[in-house]
Amino acid sequence: MQSIHSRRRALLLLGATTFMPTIMGDLAVAAEAVSIPQAGRGDRLVGANFAGRSEVIARNGAAATSQPLATQVAIAILMQGGSAVDAAIAANATLGLMEPTGSGMGGDLFALVWDPKTNKVHGLNASGRAPKGQSLEALTQRLGPGKPIPSHGSLSVTVPGAVDGWFELHGKFGKLSMEQVLAPAINYARDGFPLSPFIAKGWAGNFRRFDQLGSVIEELENAKKTYLINGKPPVAGQIFRNPDLANSLSLVAKGGRDAYYKGTIARTIDAYMKRIGGPLRYEDFAAHHSDWVQPITTSYRGHDLWQIPPNGQGLATLQMMNILEGYDLKAMGHNSADFIHVSVEAKKLAFADRSRWYADQDFVKLPIEKLISKEYAAQRRGLIDRTKAGAPETGIMPESHDTIFLTTADKDGMMVALIQSNYRGMGSGLVPDGLGFMLQDRGEQFALDPKHPNVYAPGKRPFHTIIPGMVTKDGKAFLSYGVMGGAMQPQGHVQVLVNIIDFGMNVQEAGDAARWQHEGSPEPTGEKGDGVGTLYLEQGIAPDVVEALRTRGHKVEIKPGLHYGSYEAILRDHANGVYHAGTEMRVDGNAAGY
Repeated sequence: MQSIHSRRRALLLLGATTFMPTIMGDLAVAAEAVSIPQAGRGDRLVGANFAGRSEVIARNGAAATSQPLATQVAIAILMQGGSAVDAAIAANATLGLMEPTGSGMGGDLFALVWDPKTNKVHGLNASGRAPKGQSLEALTQRLGPGKPIPSHGSLSVTVPGAVDGWFELHGKFGKLSMEQVLAPAINYARDGFPLSPFIAKGWAGNFRRFDQLGSVIEELENAKKTYLINGKPPVAGQIFRNPDLANSLSLVAKGGRDAYYKGTIARTIDAYMKRIGGPLRYEDFAAHHSDWVQPITTSYRGHDLWQIPPNGQGLATLQMMNILEGYDLKAMGHNSADFIHVSVEAKKLAFADRSRWYADQDFVKLPIEKLISKEYAAQRRGLIDRTKAGAPETGIMPESHDTIFLTTADKDGMMVALIQSNYRGMGSGLVPDGLGFMLQDRGEQFALDPKHPNVYAPGKRPFHTIIPGMVTKDGKAFLSYGVMGGAMQPQGHVQVLVNIIDFGMNVQEAGDAARWQHEGSPEPTGEKGDGVGTLYLEQGIAPDVVEALRTRGHKVEIKPGLHYGSYEAILRDHANGVYHAGTEMRVDGNAAGY
């Protein structure tokens, strides 16, 4: 029998760059320095061989979500004459049922909408605020000296903004009734659906974490009753039903946003919070409102990039792109040592500003114009040493990848980028009596230092990680996209954008290309630094690049099990009058069109 080493040598001679363990007998070996991601894969006849599938090309409309059934829902709404916004809301509501590990009626929402009638990008901030009846002093006294806001439980809960976001979007851009839009999610919740593999894995992991947290979560029985089947998390292929969620969705479909914020749902949450000792009250829901905001923008090689302004972190994407514009990335080569090095160093600089400034602008004035300026980018670029890794100024990234992103486009040219999340670990662990959804734990992302812009305050929005992205070119829609995954999001945005703009990849290839992720940068919650941090790489990065990065002082780890973000995108091809859609090959999502 041919030896393992000779087989590996042969694969390397064929041009493979890494060696991946397989299930084929003695080939099941692990070698960090030499692993081959192409082993076991067939060859693609069109496009890059690393791409997991072809992009979807369609004329009348397109959708890309993190769950195939939700994508089908979006397409069905488009084919019924719904707008891209109708399709986005329908898919989001469906994902709240099918992917509660990352979304739901208990979370927040941000959206960017390209309106072809006005040729304008609209931004919606539908994130919620802290309880008005709890002061910083009361919170810190309850936490105890030096203790942060917990990751789960009632002290991390802020008002969920997603449902109000649905109605704001629908009121401005919807065509079908909300009863039509929410009907697919309601039907799936009552009748059931088969769970998909990646979501099933996260579902089980979340409940293991809940069990480990113990008394941090004041009440967990409702969550178990809602999300477990015979006391166990559902597995891939198992039919899951959520009749309580169907009832909650029916309430808002018929009664509008007030059914949630001023009616039965708000009063149920109020009673539940009082019972478990949580601070959120009916009055917090009754006072809630979303805000239409002016998106922030910068240019990059003839493209205009759009993001939602803080309290989100979209500004970091624009800062990184401004810094990288000063380099000839194409000449460096895709995923070369030079390319990854300057990209990571740009990330560190942007994230230093992120930790210092990003916060709710209703409470603090931020120097956004300066942070986003080309002059400031040039100053920051001057701090990058091309031969050596720099150290972040302050902070460690909290792990959180519990988010969904989706994008839709319709026959009239409207495009929507919508991102929605419960934040960490499926949410707070708290499911109010009979409602069928979990409340978010976004309040964990407040700082407790009174001098910090992101310090907790009653009625204030916390710093947010979730960011939708939009690109225009020559005054026309070009790209609607997003990358889920906590602080990976700006890093993922940048990698996708340069893949498309600098390296000419299509929307599927841009997401499938191997990614990097840096941890150890400053945090808006006030955590201190971790030296140069850690640079995580997927296995598709060449071994010589890994060694070159280590030589420059990067602490590099090849970590296949890390979640490097989840991506969806739709690109508008005006010359041919079609959409190109791509989705994440690492998880359950898919793209479709008609």
